[in-house]
Amino acid sequence: MPAVSPSDKTFQSRSPADGSVLGTYPVHGPEEVRAAVVRSRAAARRWAAAGWDGRRSALLAWKRSLARRMDEVAEAVSAETGKPLHDARTEVLLVLIHLDWAARHARRVLGRRRIPSGATALGQRALLAYKPVGVVGVIGPWNYPAHTPMGSIGYALAAGNGVVFKPSELTPGVGELLASSFADAVPPEFAELFTVVTGFGATGAALAEAGVDKVAFTGSPGTARKVAEVCARSLTPLLAECGGKDALLVGPDADLEAAADAAVWGAMSNAGQTCAGVERVYAVESVHAELVERIVRKARELKPGEAYGPLTLPSQLAVVERHMKEALAAGAHAPLGGPESLRSPFVHPVVLVGVPEDTAAMREETFGPVVAVNAVRDLDEAVERANASAYSLGATVFTGSRKEGLAVAGRLDAGSVSVGSVLGYAAVPGLPFGGSGESGYGRIHGAEGLRAFASARAITVKRFSRGTDLTSFSTSREAAGRMVELGRRLHAWR
Repeated sequence: MPAVSPSDKTFQSRSPADGSVLGTYPVHGPEEVRAAVVRSRAAARRWAAAGWDGRRSALLAWKRSLARRMDEVAEAVSAETGKPLHDARTEVLLVLIHLDWAARHARRVLGRRRIPSGATALGQRALLAYKPVGVVGVIGPWNYPAHTPMGSIGYALAAGNGVVFKPSELTPGVGELLASSFADAVPPEFAELFTVVTGFGATGAALAEAGVDKVAFTGSPGTARKVAEVCARSLTPLLAECGGKDALLVGPDADLEAAADAAVWGAMSNAGQTCAGVERVYAVESVHAELVERIVRKARELKPGEAYGPLTLPSQLAVVERHMKEALAAGAHAPLGGPESLRSPFVHPVVLVGVPEDTAAMREETFGPVVAVNAVRDLDEAVERANASAYSLGATVFTGSRKEGLAVAGRLDAGSVSVGSVLGYAAVPGLPFGGSGESGYGRIHGAEGLRAFASARAITVKRFSRGTDLTSFSTSREAAGRMVELGRRLHAWR
């Protein structure tokens, strides 16, 4: 955990791999947070005046700068999370993909456009327009400290807003680097449009109370509830992404080698610290044993420290241990790993089989390199078990045909589903991302992600006068009545 100074005014970011100090950062209090919001709001007025073309140009300049500085950003991500550099570089690539899409598509999605007026309002020209919400407070996670918050930051900026970002106390350096890189890449008048405040939970609460116009939060459901309570006092809208317990479903005629590869990567990459990763596998009985054998073989080859890094949050080790021991005590068995797999700060791959559905390992987010592989009667049962979770974020389906895979995907409650691959949607910036239930609410990415940070505005412009005006007292009741009756008859027969 980060170390706090005796004065409680600064804290240190430390490497999860060896505990070395990476940097010292201020603990920002309510007054400092409010001041950051005020500065961002002032810059947002200039940002609005820049228009679609000016904002697009500035954001693409920032993107190009981040691309040139990829190694620098990736090294910061790797140092604070412990993930291998090649994983960190991939995370930065996702940042570039999404920032580019948001910058290039904001005008198309949010620009003013005509809407059919309808027969009753033929004399009106109807327009739909979007305006920025104002200043967005973003509270980010530590597992993907660049990609995940940028799903809110980049889209909020593209929609015309200012942003104040509170990164996780485990990854403040990544947050500050993102903000400083923005200031370096854009014209000086926009430098304080995107700013960072650092600290712990109290700083995040201060941000939610600082007069922002929307909060975008990523973290645990418990913390999301606390943020929601703060936002409720001022009716500040909240977008919440709160993790998952995602399932991978395998049919009897699936490509088992591909399914096993997806299961291992989805469960073990980033040390299992992926909200939309794979934590549960449901395989039809006829292929279950062979699938388990393939998963175990692939997972056994992984070497912590090379394939993936340590657990970024030290206390998560206790969660992984509790889930594993409870599952084994309840009758599950581990063809790979076990309690001996916990070698702080690393956890070696663990594969569990026959895990009772009522155990924590099947109900709660484990967030470690652990995967449970259970047998089911058929895909109907697999869908039923996958949907029984309190989480509804992502899912993966492997079947013998794309048509069947799509049919199964349509029956799942998850907000995002990949058929024939794992996390395929993560690299498609035009697709929305988000869940329901314990996974939160609202969407980032894609057109829905842009609209999440904008407010719809309806506009009508009178084109000509009709003989009967239903919005004027000068229209006689008889004429108005005839108009209403005409409308009634039209809708009675259409």
